[in-house]
Amino acid sequence: MDVLLFVVSLAVTLYAAAIFASRLDHLGRRFGLPEALLGLMTAAGADAPELSSAIAAIAKGDKGVGLGVVVGSNVFNLAAMLGLSALVVGSVRLRPRTLALEGGVALGVTSAICLLGFGVVPGWAALALSLAFIVPYVVAVVLAPRGDVLGEPHRARPLHGRALRQSLLLIPPAVAAIVLGSIGMVHAALQLGHRAGTPDVVVGVLLLAVLTSLPNAYTGGRLGRAGRGSALVSETMNSNTINLVGGIALPAVVVGFGAHFSGLVEADVVWLVVTTAGAIALLAHRNGMRRIGGALLVASWLAFAVVQGVTA
Repeated sequence: MDVLLFVVSLAVTLYAAAIFASRLDHLGRRFGLPEALLGLMTAAGADAPELSSAIAAIAKGDKGVGLGVVVGSNVFNLAAMLGLSALVVGSVRLRPRTLALEGGVALGVTSAICLLGFGVVPGWAALALSLAFIVPYVVAVVLAPRGDVLGEPHRARPLHGRALRQSLLLIPPAVAAIVLGSIGMVHAALQLGHRAGTPDVVVGVLLLAVLTSLPNAYTGGRLGRAGRGSALVSETMNSNTINLVGGIALPAVVVGFGAHFSGLVEADVVWLVVTTAGAIALLAHRNGMRRIGGALLVASWLAFAVVQGVTA
């Protein structure tokens, strides 16, 4: 029964994510939204599996699973969205100023969560530090004029009334289906993991983290193949930021995680900080992130996965 629930929940989640990404892209083309804003909006919706899975696990008392989902998803996002896109397309490029803003916010929030993990700051301080990066960024994205640092808009295309209504009507139920499917995946995966004697951290970091990140990998791959580097980097970095704030910082304020994370999760968070900084450095090359950079990010995730299996 748990296997059936898991398979059905996964199918529902991925199908709903595909609908969400497609309809949001239609709206972006219709209104000529800047790439960074579209990336932020896509991340907010496609993040629903990771975020709801982490929160559902924490609510069930499986804090190790919840933390593992967030950290594992973020490491996987960098490899699957940026790394694979660079390998397939040949390069991922964006404006240096855009990268400085996107990467600066992502690295700042990740570092704040790292401080929380090592017990340097309490949950409320980590949340406050994260918001200090996020709020100005959101304002800049929303208010940026076309052609400015966060410009690079879609070329607005006509979208007839019926198609526009369909897009607007389908997005809310798609997000709801993503959330419900994620909750079903968490419940089934935890039951199957407990029966197999698999450590909770491994269930979260490897199994759930990868599966719940597939909607992001799907939407990111579409952007990468289309050569839309700004939207791809925006979605990747914002997805990771949303995961950290919604899946770790907020729960740390509400339910607490103790004085600090476990030793393995501490190491995973450090790995995430280093990988994030590495991805930004690779993207900062004058030709963008090339295939060799993409291969390095993919190799980083593979090494990360091996460490989880060996040390758990």
